[in-house]
Amino acid sequence: MDIHALMPDDPVKRVDNMTMAWGLEARVPFLDHELVELAAACPPELKLAQGGKAVLKDVGRTVLPREVVDRPKGYFPVPAVRHMAAPVLARVRDALRAPEARRRGIFDEHLVDELLAAPNRHRARRGANTLWQVATLEMWLQAHGIH
Repeated sequence: MDIHALMPDDPVKRVDNMTMAWGLEARVPFLDHELVELAAACPPELKLAQGGKAVLKDVGRTVLPREVVDRPKGYFPVPAVRHMAAPVLARVRDALRAPEARRRGIFDEHLVDELLAAPNRHRARRGANTLWQVATLEMWLQAHGIH
């Protein structure tokens, strides 16, 4: 299922769409058919060792420093996640104080007021701006007409 349905239609297609939309080139090197066939032939215990990707990590350690191969998984933060300022802050304030947001009642109004009063003080575990995380959910709900 992964090879025939998930990979071509989800991550591979997303990378292709996003890079083409912004004039970027990207390659998906692990989709060479011979490499995929070899990986499919490996026994599961070999693939699942070391928390997954054992073979790839073992090979990587021969050419890369351990701190590169064994570092924690990262992510790409949205720019507004780190520092909330105008005009993004104005859009966030409008979304969270909109009548539909208050009617929906998902968020504690006192907490929202506290976040809006100090938009860059509150951080999630990985350092993301808490206000931005709350606001993006609310903006998504509004954009999709979810009451």
